[in-house]
Amino acid sequence: MKKLLAILLLAGCVQGVSAQSTAAEKSLFEEVTGLKSKSDKFNLYMNMNGSFDAQDQDGFQGAKFNMRQLRIEAKGNINDWLSYRWRQRLNRPNNGGDNIDNLPTSIDIAGIGVKLNDKWSIFAGKQCAAYGGIEFDLNPIEIYEYSDMIENMSNFMSGLNIGYDFAAGQQLNFQVLNSLNGSFESTYGDVEAEATKVPLVYTLNWNGNFNDVFKTRWSASIMNQGKDEKMTYIALGNELSLGKFGMFLDFMYSKEDIDRKRIITNMLGGGASLSGAEYMSVVTKLNYRFTPNWNVFVKGMYETASLDKKVGEYADGKYRTSLGYFAGLEYYPMENSNLHFFLTYVGRKYNYTDMAKKLGLKDYDTNRVSVGFIYQMKMF
Repeated sequence: MKKLLAILLLAGCVQGVSAQSTAAEKSLFEEVTGLKSKSDKFNLYMNMNGSFDAQDQDGFQGAKFNMRQLRIEAKGNINDWLSYRWRQRLNRPNNGGDNIDNLPTSIDIAGIGVKLNDKWSIFAGKQCAAYGGIEFDLNPIEIYEYSDMIENMSNFMSGLNIGYDFAAGQQLNFQVLNSLNGSFESTYGDVEAEATKVPLVYTLNWNGNFNDVFKTRWSASIMNQGKDEKMTYIALGNELSLGKFGMFLDFMYSKEDIDRKRIITNMLGGGASLSGAEYMSVVTKLNYRFTPNWNVFVKGMYETASLDKKVGEYADGKYRTSLGYFAGLEYYPMENSNLHFFLTYVGRKYNYTDMAKKLGLKDYDTNRVSVGFIYQMKMF
Protein backbone atom coordinates (compact mmCIF):
# COMPACT_ATOMS: atom_id res chain seq x y z
CA MET A 1 0.00 0.00 0.00
CA LYS A 2 2.94 2.37 0.72
CA LYS A 3 4.33 1.74 -2.77
CA LEU A 4 0.88 2.41 -4.24
CA LEU A 5 0.62 5.79 -2.50
CA ALA A 6 4.15 6.79 -3.43
CA ILE A 7 3.48 6.24 -7.13
CA LEU A 8 0.27 8.28 -6.99
CA LEU A 9 1.94 11.15 -5.19
CA LEU A 10 4.65 11.26 -7.83
CA ALA A 11 2.05 11.32 -10.60
CA GLY A 12 0.21 14.11 -8.83
CA CYS A 13 3.35 16.23 -8.54
CA VAL A 14 3.94 16.27 -12.28
CA GLN A 15 0.33 17.17 -13.12
CA GLY A 16 -0.05 20.95 -13.43
CA VAL A 17 -3.39 22.76 -13.41
CA SER A 18 -4.01 26.27 -14.63
CA ALA A 19 -6.84 27.91 -12.70
CA GLN A 20 -8.88 30.26 -14.85
CA SER A 21 -12.41 31.55 -14.36
CA THR A 22 -14.77 32.47 -17.17
CA ALA A 23 -18.28 33.82 -17.10
CA ALA A 24 -19.48 30.86 -19.20
CA GLU A 25 -17.60 28.06 -20.88
CA LYS A 26 -17.38 28.52 -24.64
CA SER A 27 -17.33 25.66 -27.10
CA LEU A 28 -14.08 24.70 -28.79
CA PHE A 29 -15.52 26.05 -32.06
CA GLU A 30 -16.20 29.43 -30.47
CA GLU A 31 -12.71 29.58 -28.97
CA VAL A 32 -11.03 28.79 -32.30
CA THR A 33 -13.15 30.93 -34.63
CA GLY A 34 -14.16 33.75 -32.31
CA LEU A 35 -17.75 33.29 -33.55
CA LYS A 36 -20.58 32.90 -31.09
CA SER A 37 -22.98 30.04 -31.65
CA LYS A 38 -26.54 31.36 -32.05
CA SER A 39 -28.31 28.06 -32.65
CA ASP A 40 -29.22 25.14 -30.41
CA LYS A 41 -29.67 22.79 -33.37
CA PHE A 42 -26.26 21.18 -33.09
CA ASN A 43 -24.20 20.71 -29.92
CA LEU A 44 -21.18 18.40 -29.88
CA TYR A 45 -19.50 17.15 -26.71
CA MET A 46 -16.55 14.97 -25.79
CA ASN A 47 -17.07 13.15 -22.48
CA MET A 48 -13.82 12.09 -20.82
CA ASN A 49 -12.66 10.41 -17.62
CA GLY A 50 -8.94 9.64 -17.58
CA SER A 51 -6.66 8.75 -14.69
CA PHE A 52 -3.46 7.21 -13.44
CA ASP A 53 -4.46 4.21 -11.31
CA ALA A 54 -2.54 2.16 -8.78
CA GLN A 55 -4.15 -1.15 -7.82
CA ASP A 56 -3.81 -3.36 -4.76
CA GLN A 57 -5.27 -6.83 -4.13
CA ASP A 58 -3.42 -9.05 -1.70
CA GLY A 59 -0.37 -6.95 -2.51
CA PHE A 60 0.54 -4.29 -5.06
CA GLN A 61 -0.79 -5.25 -8.51
CA GLY A 62 0.64 -2.44 -10.62
CA ALA A 63 -0.09 1.03 -11.95
CA LYS A 64 -1.14 2.38 -15.34
CA PHE A 65 -2.77 5.24 -17.20
CA ASN A 66 -6.39 4.51 -18.06
CA MET A 67 -9.07 6.27 -20.14
CA ARG A 68 -12.01 4.92 -18.17
CA GLN A 69 -14.65 6.79 -20.17
CA LEU A 70 -14.50 8.32 -23.66
CA ARG A 71 -17.81 9.17 -25.28
CA ILE A 72 -18.76 11.53 -28.09
CA GLU A 73 -22.21 13.08 -27.98
CA ALA A 74 -24.33 15.23 -30.30
CA LYS A 75 -27.72 16.66 -29.44
CA GLY A 76 -29.92 19.58 -30.34
CA ASN A 77 -33.36 21.04 -30.90
CA ILE A 78 -34.43 21.15 -34.55
CA ASN A 79 -37.43 23.30 -33.65
CA ASP A 80 -39.71 23.85 -30.66
CA TRP A 81 -41.13 20.29 -30.80
CA LEU A 82 -38.43 18.08 -32.39
CA SER A 83 -35.05 17.16 -30.85
CA TYR A 84 -32.40 14.47 -31.28
CA ARG A 85 -29.58 12.87 -29.31
CA TRP A 86 -26.71 10.54 -30.17
CA ARG A 87 -23.97 9.28 -27.83
CA GLN A 88 -21.33 6.66 -28.57
CA ARG A 89 -18.45 5.11 -26.66
CA LEU A 90 -15.17 5.38 -28.52
CA ASN A 91 -13.47 2.67 -26.44
CA ARG A 92 -15.99 -0.07 -27.28
CA PRO A 93 -16.16 -2.33 -30.39
CA ASN A 94 -18.62 -1.29 -33.09
CA ASN A 95 -19.81 -4.70 -34.30
CA GLY A 96 -23.57 -4.86 -33.87
CA GLY A 97 -24.90 -6.93 -36.76
CA ASP A 98 -25.88 -9.78 -34.43
CA ASN A 99 -27.75 -7.55 -31.99
CA ILE A 100 -31.53 -7.64 -32.17
CA ASP A 101 -31.79 -3.87 -32.82
CA ASN A 102 -28.93 -3.94 -35.39
CA LEU A 103 -26.94 -1.41 -33.33
CA PRO A 104 -23.55 -1.92 -31.68
CA THR A 105 -23.34 -1.79 -27.90
CA SER A 106 -20.89 1.11 -28.28
CA ILE A 107 -23.92 3.31 -29.08
CA ASP A 108 -25.62 4.38 -25.86
CA ILE A 109 -28.26 6.68 -27.32
CA ALA A 110 -29.55 7.28 -30.84
CA GLY A 111 -33.03 8.67 -31.28
CA ILE A 112 -35.41 11.57 -31.60
CA GLY A 113 -37.60 13.39 -29.10
CA VAL A 114 -41.04 14.80 -29.87
CA LYS A 115 -42.71 17.36 -27.60
CA LEU A 116 -46.45 16.86 -28.07
CA ASN A 117 -47.46 19.74 -25.79
CA ASP A 118 -46.43 21.29 -22.47
CA LYS A 119 -47.13 18.03 -20.61
CA TRP A 120 -46.55 15.11 -23.00
CA SER A 121 -43.35 14.06 -24.78
CA ILE A 122 -41.93 11.00 -26.57
CA PHE A 123 -38.41 9.70 -27.16
CA ALA A 124 -37.98 6.92 -29.74
CA GLY A 125 -34.81 4.99 -30.52
CA LYS A 126 -31.96 3.55 -28.51
CA GLN A 127 -31.88 5.10 -25.04
CA CYS A 128 -30.99 4.66 -21.42
CA ALA A 129 -33.43 2.59 -19.41
CA ALA A 130 -35.60 4.80 -17.19
CA TYR A 131 -34.47 2.98 -14.06
CA GLY A 132 -34.53 4.83 -10.77
CA GLY A 133 -31.52 5.82 -8.70
CA ILE A 134 -29.66 9.11 -8.56
CA GLU A 135 -26.28 7.64 -9.47
CA PHE A 136 -27.76 5.68 -12.36
CA ASP A 137 -28.96 8.95 -13.94
CA LEU A 138 -25.59 10.73 -13.74
CA ASN A 139 -23.29 11.15 -16.72
CA PRO A 140 -21.11 7.99 -16.61
CA ILE A 141 -17.93 10.09 -16.66
CA GLU A 142 -18.81 11.28 -13.14
CA ILE A 143 -18.67 7.76 -11.66
CA TYR A 144 -15.40 6.53 -10.19
CA GLU A 145 -16.80 3.01 -9.82
CA TYR A 146 -20.35 1.71 -10.06
CA SER A 147 -22.00 -0.70 -7.68
CA ASP A 148 -22.00 -4.37 -8.73
CA MET A 149 -25.72 -4.03 -9.47
CA ILE A 150 -25.36 -1.22 -12.03
CA GLU A 151 -22.02 -2.41 -13.42
CA ASN A 152 -23.62 -5.71 -14.50
CA MET A 153 -26.86 -4.29 -15.92
CA SER A 154 -27.86 -3.85 -19.54
CA ASN A 155 -28.61 -0.14 -19.45
CA PHE A 156 -29.02 0.93 -23.09
CA MET A 157 -31.68 -0.67 -25.29
CA SER A 158 -33.97 0.38 -28.13
CA GLY A 159 -37.61 1.31 -27.64
CA LEU A 160 -40.04 4.07 -26.73
CA ASN A 161 -40.41 6.40 -23.74
CA ILE A 162 -43.54 8.45 -23.02
CA GLY A 163 -43.14 11.31 -20.55
CA TYR A 164 -45.89 13.17 -18.70
CA ASP A 165 -45.18 16.33 -16.67
CA PHE A 166 -48.21 16.22 -14.42
CA ALA A 167 -47.16 19.11 -12.13
CA ALA A 168 -44.32 21.58 -11.69
CA GLY A 169 -41.15 19.56 -11.06
CA GLN A 170 -43.03 16.24 -11.28
CA GLN A 171 -42.72 13.80 -14.15
CA LEU A 172 -43.91 10.27 -14.92
CA ASN A 173 -42.31 8.12 -17.61
CA PHE A 174 -43.61 4.90 -19.12
CA GLN A 175 -40.99 3.11 -21.15
CA VAL A 176 -40.96 -0.04 -23.29
CA LEU A 177 -37.57 -1.30 -24.48
CA ASN A 178 -36.05 -4.45 -25.88
CA SER A 179 -34.92 -6.58 -22.95
CA LEU A 180 -31.96 -7.93 -24.94
CA ASN A 181 -29.09 -6.52 -26.95
CA GLY A 182 -27.80 -9.83 -28.32
CA SER A 183 -29.58 -13.14 -28.69
CA PHE A 184 -31.26 -15.10 -25.90
CA GLU A 185 -28.50 -17.74 -26.08
CA SER A 186 -25.63 -15.23 -25.95
CA THR A 187 -27.24 -13.49 -22.96
CA TYR A 188 -28.16 -16.48 -20.79
CA GLY A 189 -26.27 -19.44 -22.23
CA ASP A 190 -27.67 -22.95 -22.59
CA VAL A 191 -30.52 -22.67 -20.08
CA GLU A 192 -33.58 -24.92 -19.86
CA ALA A 193 -35.96 -21.97 -20.28
CA GLU A 194 -37.54 -21.28 -23.65
CA ALA A 195 -36.89 -17.90 -25.25
CA THR A 196 -39.78 -15.44 -25.20
CA LYS A 197 -41.19 -14.14 -28.46
CA VAL A 198 -41.68 -10.72 -26.87
CA PRO A 199 -38.31 -9.79 -25.26
CA LEU A 200 -39.35 -6.47 -23.73
CA VAL A 201 -38.82 -4.61 -20.46
CA TYR A 202 -41.54 -2.30 -19.08
CA THR A 203 -40.65 0.54 -16.70
CA LEU A 204 -42.73 3.08 -14.80
CA ASN A 205 -40.61 5.96 -13.51
CA TRP A 206 -41.29 8.97 -11.28
CA ASN A 207 -38.92 11.94 -11.18
CA GLY A 208 -39.74 14.45 -8.48
CA ASN A 209 -38.20 17.84 -7.71
CA PHE A 210 -39.18 19.66 -4.55
CA ASN A 211 -37.79 23.22 -4.71
CA ASP A 212 -34.37 21.91 -5.84
CA VAL A 213 -33.82 20.74 -2.24
CA PHE A 214 -35.13 17.19 -2.39
CA LYS A 215 -35.29 15.10 -5.57
CA THR A 216 -36.55 11.60 -6.25
CA ARG A 217 -35.97 9.13 -9.06
CA TRP A 218 -38.03 6.00 -8.41
CA SER A 219 -38.89 3.17 -10.77
CA ALA A 220 -40.46 -0.28 -11.04
CA SER A 221 -39.66 -2.59 -13.95
CA ILE A 222 -40.77 -5.98 -15.26
CA MET A 223 -38.61 -7.72 -17.86
CA ASN A 224 -39.61 -10.66 -20.04
CA GLN A 225 -36.68 -13.07 -19.84
CA GLY A 226 -38.01 -16.41 -21.10
CA LYS A 227 -41.40 -17.70 -22.12
CA ASP A 228 -42.44 -18.07 -18.47
CA GLU A 229 -39.55 -16.26 -16.72
CA LYS A 230 -39.36 -12.64 -15.67
CA MET A 231 -37.15 -10.17 -13.84
CA THR A 232 -38.57 -7.65 -11.35
CA TYR A 233 -36.46 -4.60 -10.60
CA ILE A 234 -37.16 -1.75 -8.16
CA ALA A 235 -34.93 1.31 -7.75
CA LEU A 236 -35.54 4.20 -5.34
CA GLY A 237 -33.22 7.20 -5.62
CA ASN A 238 -33.34 10.16 -3.23
CA GLU A 239 -31.19 13.30 -3.35
CA LEU A 240 -30.83 16.14 -0.82
CA SER A 241 -29.14 19.49 -1.60
CA LEU A 242 -28.48 22.01 1.17
CA GLY A 243 -26.16 24.75 -0.04
CA LYS A 244 -22.59 23.46 0.07
CA PHE A 245 -23.73 20.04 1.27
CA GLY A 246 -25.32 17.40 -0.91
CA MET A 247 -26.04 13.69 -0.64
CA PHE A 248 -28.00 10.88 -2.26
CA LEU A 249 -29.27 7.50 -1.13
CA ASP A 250 -30.16 4.80 -3.66
CA PHE A 251 -31.89 1.48 -2.93
CA MET A 252 -32.05 -1.22 -5.63
CA TYR A 253 -33.57 -4.71 -5.61
CA SER A 254 -33.62 -7.26 -8.43
CA LYS A 255 -35.36 -10.65 -8.49
CA GLU A 256 -34.45 -12.66 -11.58
CA ASP A 257 -35.98 -15.97 -12.65
CA ILE A 258 -32.88 -16.29 -14.89
CA ASP A 259 -29.70 -14.66 -13.60
CA ARG A 260 -29.46 -11.67 -15.95
CA LYS A 261 -26.59 -9.89 -14.20
CA ARG A 262 -24.70 -13.21 -13.88
CA ILE A 263 -22.98 -12.06 -10.68
CA ILE A 264 -23.84 -15.19 -8.74
CA THR A 265 -23.55 -17.42 -11.83
CA ASN A 266 -19.97 -16.28 -12.45
CA MET A 267 -19.25 -16.51 -8.73
CA LEU A 268 -20.24 -20.19 -8.76
CA GLY A 269 -18.25 -21.20 -11.82
CA GLY A 270 -19.90 -19.58 -14.84
CA GLY A 271 -21.69 -21.43 -17.62
CA ALA A 272 -25.42 -21.06 -18.22
CA SER A 273 -27.23 -18.50 -16.06
CA LEU A 274 -28.61 -19.96 -12.85
CA SER A 275 -32.25 -19.72 -11.83
CA GLY A 276 -33.60 -17.65 -8.96
CA ALA A 277 -30.98 -14.91 -8.56
CA GLU A 278 -31.70 -12.15 -6.06
CA TYR A 279 -29.69 -8.94 -5.59
CA MET A 280 -29.95 -5.99 -3.23
CA SER A 281 -27.89 -2.81 -3.24
CA VAL A 282 -27.72 0.37 -1.13
CA VAL A 283 -25.49 3.23 -2.29
CA THR A 284 -24.96 6.59 -0.63
CA LYS A 285 -22.67 9.52 -1.33
CA LEU A 286 -22.02 12.74 0.60
CA ASN A 287 -20.48 15.85 -1.01
CA TYR A 288 -19.23 19.03 0.61
CA ARG A 289 -18.31 21.91 -1.75
CA PHE A 290 -16.34 23.86 0.83
CA THR A 291 -15.23 26.50 -1.72
CA PRO A 292 -16.42 27.19 -5.30
CA ASN A 293 -13.34 25.36 -6.61
CA TRP A 294 -13.02 22.46 -4.17
CA ASN A 295 -15.25 19.50 -3.33
CA VAL A 296 -14.68 16.59 -0.97
CA PHE A 297 -16.79 13.44 -0.92
CA VAL A 298 -17.24 10.05 0.71
CA LYS A 299 -19.28 7.18 -0.70
CA GLY A 300 -20.45 3.85 0.66
CA MET A 301 -22.02 0.73 -0.86
CA TYR A 302 -23.63 -2.38 0.64
CA GLU A 303 -24.73 -5.22 -1.64
CA THR A 304 -25.85 -8.83 -1.36
CA ALA A 305 -26.08 -11.69 -3.87
CA SER A 306 -28.39 -14.66 -3.18
CA LEU A 307 -30.34 -17.55 -4.65
CA ASP A 308 -34.02 -17.64 -3.71
CA LYS A 309 -34.32 -21.37 -4.41
CA LYS A 310 -32.18 -24.52 -4.58
CA VAL A 311 -30.54 -24.91 -7.99
CA GLY A 312 -28.86 -28.28 -8.51
CA GLU A 313 -26.07 -28.58 -5.94
CA TYR A 314 -26.47 -24.95 -4.86
CA ALA A 315 -28.70 -24.33 -1.84
CA ASP A 316 -30.90 -21.28 -1.53
CA GLY A 317 -29.70 -18.35 0.58
CA LYS A 318 -27.17 -15.53 0.59
CA TYR A 319 -23.74 -16.23 -0.90
CA ARG A 320 -21.94 -12.90 -0.75
CA THR A 321 -21.96 -9.46 0.84
CA SER A 322 -19.89 -6.76 -0.85
CA LEU A 323 -18.91 -3.39 0.58
CA GLY A 324 -17.61 -0.26 -1.10
CA TYR A 325 -15.91 2.67 0.59
CA PHE A 326 -14.70 5.68 -1.39
CA ALA A 327 -13.21 9.08 -0.59
CA GLY A 328 -12.00 11.83 -2.86
CA LEU A 329 -10.96 15.42 -3.39
CA GLU A 330 -12.00 17.30 -6.55
CA TYR A 331 -10.71 20.61 -7.92
CA TYR A 332 -12.81 22.68 -10.36
CA PRO A 333 -10.51 25.28 -11.98
CA MET A 334 -13.14 27.05 -14.12
CA GLU A 335 -16.44 28.66 -13.30
CA ASN A 336 -19.50 27.29 -15.12
CA SER A 337 -17.60 24.21 -16.24
CA ASN A 338 -17.63 20.62 -15.08
CA LEU A 339 -13.89 20.19 -15.72
CA HIS A 340 -12.37 18.82 -12.53
CA PHE A 341 -9.21 17.12 -11.41
CA PHE A 342 -9.42 14.47 -8.72
CA LEU A 343 -7.57 12.36 -6.24
CA THR A 344 -9.66 9.38 -5.13
CA TYR A 345 -9.47 6.19 -3.13
CA VAL A 346 -11.77 3.27 -4.04
CA GLY A 347 -11.95 0.30 -1.70
CA ARG A 348 -14.03 -2.87 -2.15
CA LYS A 349 -14.46 -5.82 0.21
CA TYR A 350 -16.13 -9.12 -0.70
CA ASN A 351 -17.27 -11.38 2.14
CA TYR A 352 -18.62 -14.87 1.40
CA THR A 353 -21.01 -16.78 3.62
CA ASP A 354 -20.11 -20.13 5.17
CA MET A 355 -22.27 -21.79 2.51
CA ALA A 356 -20.17 -20.17 -0.24
CA LYS A 357 -16.87 -20.91 1.50
CA LYS A 358 -17.73 -24.62 1.49
CA LEU A 359 -17.63 -24.33 -2.32
CA GLY A 360 -14.10 -22.93 -2.20
CA LEU A 361 -14.82 -19.19 -2.34
CA LYS A 362 -12.60 -16.92 -0.24
CA ASP A 363 -13.01 -13.38 1.05
CA TYR A 364 -10.92 -10.71 -0.65
CA ASP A 365 -10.61 -6.94 -0.93
CA THR A 366 -9.32 -4.49 -3.52
CA ASN A 367 -7.90 -0.98 -3.26
CA ARG A 368 -7.32 1.66 -5.92
CA VAL A 369 -5.88 5.16 -5.72
CA SER A 370 -6.38 7.37 -8.78
CA VAL A 371 -5.39 10.86 -9.88
CA GLY A 372 -6.95 12.23 -13.04
CA PHE A 373 -9.52 14.46 -14.72
CA ILE A 374 -13.18 14.49 -15.74
CA TYR A 375 -14.42 16.79 -18.47
CA GLN A 376 -17.47 17.15 -20.68
CA MET A 377 -15.86 19.39 -23.29
CA LYS A 378 -18.22 21.29 -25.55
CA MET A 379 -16.67 21.11 -29.00
CA PHE A 380 -19.37 22.85 -31.02
